[in-house]
Amino acid sequence: MENATLKLRGMSCASCARSIEDAISSVPGVNECNVNFGAEQATVNYDPRKTDLQTIQDAVDAAGYSAYPLQEQNLMAGEDDEEKRYRQQELQDLQQKVTIGGIISAVLVIGSLPMMTGLNLPFIPSWLHNSWLQLFLTTPVQFWCGYSFYINAGKAFKRHAATMDTLIALGTSAAFFYSLFATLFSNFFIAQGLMPDVYYETAAVVITLILLGRLFENRAKGQTSEAIRKLIGLQAKTARLIRNGREVDVPIEQVEIGDVVLVRPGEKIPVDGEVVDGTSTVDEAMVTGESIPVKKQPGDEVIGATINKTGSFKFRATRVGKDTVLAQIVQLVQQAQGSKAPIQRLADQVTGWFVPAVIAIAILTFILWYNIMGNVTLALITTVGVLIIACPCALGLATPTSVMVGTGKGAENGILIKGAESLEIAHKLQTIVLDKTGTITQGKPTVTDFLTVNGTANGNEIKLIELAASVERNSEHPLAEAVVKYAESQQIPLADVRDFQAIAGSGVQGIVANRFVQIGTQRWMEELGIETAELKNQKERLEYLGKTAVWLAVDGEIKGLIGIADAIKPTSIQAVKALQKLGLEVVMLTGDNRRTAESIAREVGITRVLAEVRPDQKAATVQAIQAEGKIVAMVGDGINDAPALAQADVGIAIGTGTDVAIAASDITLISGDLQGIVTAIQLSRATIRNIRQNLFFAFVYNVAGIPIAAGILFPVFGWLLNPIIAGAAMAFSSVSVVSNALRLRNFQPKF
Repeated sequence: MENATLKLRGMSCASCARSIEDAISSVPGVNECNVNFGAEQATVNYDPRKTDLQTIQDAVDAAGYSAYPLQEQNLMAGEDDEEKRYRQQELQDLQQKVTIGGIISAVLVIGSLPMMTGLNLPFIPSWLHNSWLQLFLTTPVQFWCGYSFYINAGKAFKRHAATMDTLIALGTSAAFFYSLFATLFSNFFIAQGLMPDVYYETAAVVITLILLGRLFENRAKGQTSEAIRKLIGLQAKTARLIRNGREVDVPIEQVEIGDVVLVRPGEKIPVDGEVVDGTSTVDEAMVTGESIPVKKQPGDEVIGATINKTGSFKFRATRVGKDTVLAQIVQLVQQAQGSKAPIQRLADQVTGWFVPAVIAIAILTFILWYNIMGNVTLALITTVGVLIIACPCALGLATPTSVMVGTGKGAENGILIKGAESLEIAHKLQTIVLDKTGTITQGKPTVTDFLTVNGTANGNEIKLIELAASVERNSEHPLAEAVVKYAESQQIPLADVRDFQAIAGSGVQGIVANRFVQIGTQRWMEELGIETAELKNQKERLEYLGKTAVWLAVDGEIKGLIGIADAIKPTSIQAVKALQKLGLEVVMLTGDNRRTAESIAREVGITRVLAEVRPDQKAATVQAIQAEGKIVAMVGDGINDAPALAQADVGIAIGTGTDVAIAASDITLISGDLQGIVTAIQLSRATIRNIRQNLFFAFVYNVAGIPIAAGILFPVFGWLLNPIIAGAAMAFSSVSVVSNALRLRNFQPKF
């Protein structure tokens, strides 16, 4: 299966998005398709053995629209030149038509004021209301300014569908051609004792207002992608490479893996890499959201697009182009903005039948008013009003615009939300399960105690450290790394190991200098039948102090006990309190023994602790909490957390952890700060609240607007029947929905 993102052109409303979605979904081999009206993109999952992108593009073309694939390698280039020209041309065309339509509409409205108000207005010359003059002025507005409505309505008609353009074309054409008939056959009306009214100003003003609304809407929609443009704009344009002992400035696209790059104070780091010479501090706020500059020295990783602050250093490029952290962030944000939230399904279902239903209501309105009042003018006005006011654009924009702004705002705060569904579920969370090591704590444990059965006589302690560290050197576990670093700090040489074996969740073992060494948990030692009573009191003391006790056995006998402590992250206590303040249950999940786990939990304010849980049991533990009827988020950073992250309703990975954990998660905290969880949940709640406001407004607008346009309030508020008011209301609804979504840009987390 392959995924592709298509850039779409020619959409004018949510019905268009639904038509494209149906067209692509009907292609054999397409498994899933989501069309985002706000982003004007389609994300497609398809089987390359059954279809290809060209076939999918042809299906879009056949539906009356156009599409082209967005290439991954051009991800960091932003909009290509062709797309920029298209957007600029589209805006210029709209501005030109709105300007000309506005001037003509103003003249027509002024000339029609006597008729509309029923008053004698001597300061308005009578020739301004001449029907032939109005016909001459209205024609270019109707067929030049409104050209796109007719073209798109025609395309929809060919595929037996109806869109917003269909409603506008029908409504304005009804007003224009009725007026044309009255102009051409005015003598016939006069002979019957009737004074025919014309509604040229209605057709012209409605088209102008809708184009004006579309102009505002396009500008506002452009701002919803501001976060991505900001991210793309962060990258450096050039890099200073060290080649053959000389400094060479090259475009960033020419940097290759392995190149040595020099960065001076105040410069942007061009690509990801590892420091090989020099020290400095780096401002990573634009990528991680962390405001405090981070110290960098040889061996440390640096992220492209971050800013070097104090010193110069050289680093070796490790990731370039689409593989850099920034490029992956942009890609994840784009995927999230193109995804569809479950809450949007209702709007999609409504827009599917909405336009045909409106046309039916409009026809019924004409028939009822003509039969009740016997007045074709009143019947015509109400029919046109229903067609114009009932545009489903606001429904189509309600969800995607909020999702685009929300996910973009998350990226600005160092939070990567992979999809709209994750964003929606996050606001419903009831329980947050936190892994201990590397999540609540720094994840960099250090040895604080080394206790032996026989004390330190005859170099016994040094020999045991050598045995333990030699075996642990073959393990990737953080506790193993702490033992190795402890031996290095004591300048104790390490020996070779034979028959090394790691037992998941228990410990490691191997043969060193013909001695069989086993290091692990007390439970494992007891399972092996090794007696641990001799150091039991020391173990309890270590655990009471919040330290992890690791047992050391040599040739089947306990020889020592290693105390290892992992410092709590500075923000963990504040983050836990903030989560509890949001009404969430916070649970600690760890493989450590209960006493150590409870000591850490007490310090950060967690009351529910699930300790001594093996890696293969973590997913089942999360499932058990879900079985309690709770919506659960799992937060972790290690490979052993990946199954639990996938099992949880929302998996949240610490970005400083492993790629496997990040890949298995729904939300990634780039900085590794637990306060990012608080920000993510608050942002989710703010976004869903914003979506609900948009949907409420859009539904109420249409539910109330259609009956009003149909004349239900005619006896009291007859002036509301003017189609010009309907056109203004329709344009206002779309602009207001997008503007409300843009309020999310002001979101600020609260702790």
